[in-house]
Amino acid sequence: MTIAISAQDYSDLWEAANETLQYADPADPLDETWIQPAALGQGYFREIELRDGLWLAIAHHQFHDELVLPGDDRAHSLEYCFHLTGGVISGGIPTLAGQYGFYGSGMAPGGRYELLGQAHLSVTVHISPELFRSFTGNPDGELPQALQHLIRPDSQTYYHHIGTTTPAMQAVLHQILACPYGGISKRLHWESGALALLGILVAQEEERGDGNQPLPPLKPDVIERLHQARTILLQRLDHPPSLMELARLVGLNDCTLKRGFREVFGTTVFSQVRRHRLEQACQLLQIGQMNIKEIAHLVGYADPKSFAIAFRKQYGLNPKDYRKTRKYSV
Repeated sequence: MTIAISAQDYSDLWEAANETLQYADPADPLDETWIQPAALGQGYFREIELRDGLWLAIAHHQFHDELVLPGDDRAHSLEYCFHLTGGVISGGIPTLAGQYGFYGSGMAPGGRYELLGQAHLSVTVHISPELFRSFTGNPDGELPQALQHLIRPDSQTYYHHIGTTTPAMQAVLHQILACPYGGISKRLHWESGALALLGILVAQEEERGDGNQPLPPLKPDVIERLHQARTILLQRLDHPPSLMELARLVGLNDCTLKRGFREVFGTTVFSQVRRHRLEQACQLLQIGQMNIKEIAHLVGYADPKSFAIAFRKQYGLNPKDYRKTRKYSV
């Protein structure tokens, strides 16, 4: 069942249920936990101000029913929200489990906002335009041309992009949610995670362009073809196909293939090849039945020196030393 409720009534229910705020970390008065009103469901919303202009929030709740909240135009800060489970529909655009929304500052137009009636776990970060500009290193805080669309005045509609959460993003999110620390250690851990996610998103924005025409989310059939492409690469590690050949084999153009690998797997096509070659080399080194030159050749390196350089760059040890640190298991 769908329940329509005003934004004010929704806010009042939360206020009434949290006349006394709870603190997940008693040593940190800025780490607040709001318990979800029983009339709406169960769960909590945890928010912490990490520093001036930087907030992180974790929402973990289950609604009894799908809620529809009408809203008015409002000023919006820079924000990125990752949905691990559940999802929302804002302005007719869904952001579901395994996706994220990246929003610039500016004016957020009012409209229908739907909270889906299912288990919901999300991590959201808000960052002020002033703090974001401070990372440029420029005294005037001027952003590169490729990022200027992220900061807009309140008179302009904000930029938004819905994307697929990559493995690199998932790893950072796991570190945030599994944080075992309290106090200063917790704040440092969460701030580093919040900024790591921002770094990944900003790098994608610089590749994407000026944001005037945000790319739509990848369609399910495209994601399936990307996984097919990845399987082909793993099967042909010794002689991988060229980018154009791989795109042809799975029925995609090369631009979609490159973009898709970054969004779905968090890496480039050939970084994926290199990583799996070296993972295969690790297994062979542990088995211990082949010498290093033979392993290098088997995983696609004609020159053992090039193999050693790549291996050391990824694992911090050369192949010979790596073999010494592992017990062989035949």
